[in-house]
Amino acid sequence: MKTYALALDLKDDEQLIKEYEQHHRAISPEIRDSIQTAGVIDMRIYRLGNRLFMIMVVADDFSFEKKAAMDAGNPKVQEWERLMWKYQQPLPQAKEGEKWILMDEIFSL
Repeated sequence: MKTYALALDLKDDEQLIKEYEQHHRAISPEIRDSIQTAGVIDMRIYRLGNRLFMIMVVADDFSFEKKAAMDAGNPKVQEWERLMWKYQQPLPQAKEGEKWILMDEIFSL
């Protein structure tokens, strides 16, 4: 197993943040299944203000490239991603079209 941490910002709007959280409390089985099928064992998202942190525990054979290819071919995931983009905004370090940014681990106990 491997663990990854990623960051992303939400648009700094209280109502949009509330809606974003509501969507995540009612995530569809198709989206949940697509995450698990890609090899994600556990996924958690935390929020501080409009900053999000995602912790992903993944199987040894997980790859972001494989997940991206699976997501690109899944209409439900594409619909979800379009909806989420209403609430999200890229970090200043993001490349064109990039959402979640992989964080560097700097300490482990």
